[in-house]
Amino acid sequence: MNIPGPQDGIAWVTGASSGIGRAVAIALVEAGWTVAISARGAEALAALAARYPGKMIPAPLDITDPDAAKACINTIEAAGRPVVRAILNAGIYIRDTAPSFDAANFKAQIDVNLLGTANCLAAVMPGMIAAGRGQIGVVSSLTGLIGFPAAISYCTTKAGQIAMCQSLKFDLDKAGVAISVILPGFVKTPATDKNEFEMPYIMAAEDAAGEILRGLAANRFIIAFPGQLAWPLRIMRMLPAKAYFAIMSRITKW
Repeated sequence: MNIPGPQDGIAWVTGASSGIGRAVAIALVEAGWTVAISARGAEALAALAARYPGKMIPAPLDITDPDAAKACINTIEAAGRPVVRAILNAGIYIRDTAPSFDAANFKAQIDVNLLGTANCLAAVMPGMIAAGRGQIGVVSSLTGLIGFPAAISYCTTKAGQIAMCQSLKFDLDKAGVAISVILPGFVKTPATDKNEFEMPYIMAAEDAAGEILRGLAANRFIIAFPGQLAWPLRIMRMLPAKAYFAIMSRITKW
């Protein structure tokens, strides 16, 4: 499968106003791409795009609106160049536990992380499938591999993204479109700044962006990092339940 390059079209990054999305957008520009950047905050997008005139296209978007997602792609491609690489990164994190569980917060994360990603996929996939070329990276999380304490809704949405990408891969492979699911560990972003616990192997957003672009260039389906955290978690998901809960409780002191 031929992985598209900057000469083939433009890249689209959602959740690009801060954190991983912002770092990925900048890394793509530095790699020679023209990048359409989306998020809800139009001012933040405009400020970032102003740093890279002609190389970044601000495209404000609320990904929970399916019609807006399709209109966004149409607007981006109106200049004549197709979106050939999409990194779907937009998401939210609301900490929750069983005593604090709230269905409205659960729905909010489903609406953004899962349905919002689906809205973006529905907007960008048809053009790629019709052209027989493209690459999609969905930013999930290592928390999608196993259940973590105090992340009930978030883990649910991230596990759903992994399953969604696995199912999509069968059809997209036949269509000539690459898809990857990206599983970062702890990355220093406004979302993780809310955490009050020690985050092992936390990394800068710029380092995470480098891992993502290298994984996409190699067309890896699972792009999981850092390895010191990713491999133990991938092993833990295969453990018997009793062992898993005992180890997780000891690690998290929960």
